[in-house]
Amino acid sequence: MQNEQGTSFRKKLISLILPMTLQNFVFALVPVSDAIMLLFLSQESMASVSLATQVVLVLTLFVMSITAGGSMLAAQYWGKGDIKSIEKVFGYMFALSLPVMIVFFSCAMFMPAGVMRVFTNVPELVENGIPYIRIVSFSYVFMTLANVFETLLKNVGFVKECTIASVVIVFLNIFLNAVLIFGLFGAPQMGVAGAALATTISNGTGMLLCIIFILKLTKFRLRFKNIFHVDIDLRKRFSKYTLPYLLNQLLWGFGFTMITVIMGHLGLDAATANGIAAIVKDLVSCLCYAIAGGSVIVIGNELGANRLDTAKEYGDKLFKITIISGIILGLVAAASAPLVLYFVNLTETAEHYLLIMLLMCSYYILGRSINSTLIGGIFSAGGDTKFGFICDTLTMWAFIVPAGFITAFVLDWPVMVVYFILNLDEIVKLPAVFIHYRKYKWVKNIINDEEDQRA
Repeated sequence: MQNEQGTSFRKKLISLILPMTLQNFVFALVPVSDAIMLLFLSQESMASVSLATQVVLVLTLFVMSITAGGSMLAAQYWGKGDIKSIEKVFGYMFALSLPVMIVFFSCAMFMPAGVMRVFTNVPELVENGIPYIRIVSFSYVFMTLANVFETLLKNVGFVKECTIASVVIVFLNIFLNAVLIFGLFGAPQMGVAGAALATTISNGTGMLLCIIFILKLTKFRLRFKNIFHVDIDLRKRFSKYTLPYLLNQLLWGFGFTMITVIMGHLGLDAATANGIAAIVKDLVSCLCYAIAGGSVIVIGNELGANRLDTAKEYGDKLFKITIISGIILGLVAAASAPLVLYFVNLTETAEHYLLIMLLMCSYYILGRSINSTLIGGIFSAGGDTKFGFICDTLTMWAFIVPAGFITAFVLDWPVMVVYFILNLDEIVKLPAVFIHYRKYKWVKNIINDEEDQRA
């Protein structure tokens, strides 16, 4: 029986992790293709787009908070076999996403210069980023809706279809980047604006594919009543478990954005090197995020079916997996330095910065691997979101951001020392995360009425 259970765990985890890793990887390739192609134009073009894409990071924090709340509920409802409630969750996610989508679109479309100045005070970078951020504002709409649709598909067994949509987005984006940035096949040479248009068209295509998959492969529908007349019990559950996660994502995300702001104000070379290092981190971290995403579904299904002992056993296995993968991925990030430096065309100072940054990735990725799976995956699957909020907020805002500002702008320490301090966030919280994990407060069925009454 135990062997069968172990086999079932491995099969289910692999069926989730492999397509999710591919999906995360191909999504991470989008900024890579932008960066590589724009470096052929100028270092300033690449750096400005790297800074402009931070808006997507902030938007993603809002959207991820909404979809993560939907995912933790949908995973448990799916384990319970409650189809009707999953459709209600789908509608509520859509309703919550609409105002977020509208605000980000409006800021990028009508205040692009103001948005760019948040991330840098270098005039050339602001000027180069304005056309990019204005055009790419439409992709914020497509990306937000696609994330809601994908959350539904993943939680009802259609992970492969989400991966297909992601692959189409990336290869279409790479092709259109080449065509529109450099003016191939008779198209106008648009430079930075071409990269933005390519991203927008690709995300729009991905959204349409997700809609087609939902209509053709599932019986779930986005019903008017589930959008504008939300079930009170669902709203309470969603708020109870999602609000701490939302606050966590926002405060951590704004803190992470402040790191980019600090590096962006340390000069063009520092901003450029940091932008490329961030891309490498995201590429290498694809497996980390896939394990975290798979954890929510695998653990959530068991908790929703009230198999609490099995969920605890799966959690212990996932913890071991994420440590091993973190070590391997950290070494891969450090070892990638010669290859990355070979393909980029930077100033001598920027290359020096980038080399050191990539070597520092070795310890950073290990911490990210463990924390993303435990905080964003296993804890969230059981509705244990308050700990992540407290832990991440204290780490980022009581230590990392203040220390970064002081060392960069008050003490005027060297750029690489500032970068080292700014990348300690995933390491300093590891002891607290491990201790909390061993308390097993996350082993909880959050859709059980009796549990809600006792809470």
